[in-house]
Amino acid sequence: MTPVSAGAGELGRPLTVVPPGERGATRIADRVVAKVASQAAREAVGTLPPDAGRPSAGVVVHHETAHIRVHVELDYPCDVGARCRQVRRQVVERVGDLVGMQVPEVVVQVERLHLVAAPGAVQGRTR
Repeated sequence: MTPVSAGAGELGRPLTVVPPGERGATRIADRVVAKVASQAAREAVGTLPPDAGRPSAGVVVHHETAHIRVHVELDYPCDVGARCRQVRRQVVERVGDLVGMQVPEVVVQVERLHLVAAPGAVQGRTR
């Protein structure tokens, strides 16, 4: 068996190893970050009435930083401030873990409140 030559030009050249950080770049699309943020908000909000819309998110990515706006619907009565803090915390954590981006800002916009009837309460209009 005859050994295969690499070619005349490559025989005298030493092999160079390019560090991983200089080999290229990975760019994650804004819509992917928005999808991760929406899912994180869904996890934080929990169970909602059947007529409630699913959380959605808009994202602006600059370098390794994501500025996120999340739209949610919540049940009422509830502690709206605490629920929004929970959504913010979950979005920051999930985007950081799954996408590896810094999230300095998460704006939570409550689009609608769904009235949850108390057990045994009569459904209908209140005057």
